[in-house]
Amino acid sequence: MDVMRLALSASQKGKLMSAGFTSIASLSSVSPSHLALELKVPETEALEILKSVTDGSRLQSTSSSHTIVNGAQSAWDMLQEEETSVHITTSCADLDDILGGGISCKEVTEIGGVPGIGKTQLGIQLAVNVQIPYEFGGVGGKAIYIDTEGSFMVERALQIAEACSDDMAEYNRLYRKGPQACDVKMMQPKDFLENIFYFRVCSYTEQIALINYLDKFITQHKDIKVVIIDSITFHFRQDFDDMALRTRVLGGMALNLMKLARKFGVAVVLLNQVTTKYSDGSFHLALALGDSWSHASTNRIILHWNGNERYAYIDKSPSLRSASAPYSVTPKGIRHSTSNNKRAKHI
Repeated sequence: MDVMRLALSASQKGKLMSAGFTSIASLSSVSPSHLALELKVPETEALEILKSVTDGSRLQSTSSSHTIVNGAQSAWDMLQEEETSVHITTSCADLDDILGGGISCKEVTEIGGVPGIGKTQLGIQLAVNVQIPYEFGGVGGKAIYIDTEGSFMVERALQIAEACSDDMAEYNRLYRKGPQACDVKMMQPKDFLENIFYFRVCSYTEQIALINYLDKFITQHKDIKVVIIDSITFHFRQDFDDMALRTRVLGGMALNLMKLARKFGVAVVLLNQVTTKYSDGSFHLALALGDSWSHASTNRIILHWNGNERYAYIDKSPSLRSASAPYSVTPKGIRHSTSNNKRAKHI
């Protein structure tokens, strides 16, 4: 249960989130004096807040008791789920191949790389591709796009939507004949744009509040199949000096995103920036937010340059082997590489 659902004033909720207390669990072992210091409020007010937390925790425990007892799942059921899991195509066959069919639903996938490598392009491509109907081998869902940097380009989304619509029409013309072709409702570029729910967030507190709200939003829009955050990093690199606080806030946010992926069967895609890290006597690129953040995702993909060509490398995954695949960013979106060179060394 998050703090937004507690019986507190808007000001108190804002202070809690700004201090990194986003859930009941994060407040379970905090003393009144420590909370008062963190929130810069009188200790009497801190006591009132903790009382609300205790009441909320009791309600949560009562309402979820049956879920805890009945929540077990057999390993066989888990295997069946994995074998029937759906994927969102990236529109690049080589990239889909190393990903086992595309970006997996029910999992959190982190995609990082240097500026200009195509992270936002890939994010927009996934927001469009998730809508490809079942008849064309797609997921038939909708997308949530959370923009923290102002990098989302609706004109670019329209270009990619137009290309996807053209591809579907071409597929229909080549592989469907007679009544079968007529039965399929073709999506127009406008349809794709209407199915992307766009959120612009301008601070880390807005970002946390929105992620806490996603459970309710997806419950109301059950056809959501992908949540894209571009980028997960931005506000947490800009606004934080207290690293311990940042780690606590990020941990709570990562847990919420993992729960969303499993509960609703959506793909959560986190776009990340890179930084330089010094080790073994030299500097090399590493994804931002440090080692503590590395456990926030199920899969991690690093985008990098190899000469003049873009490559995607699977850096971490419990089910996929480490592998590289080339890809291109074209006017139509993410596509196959134009080079015949299929090998690359990981940077």
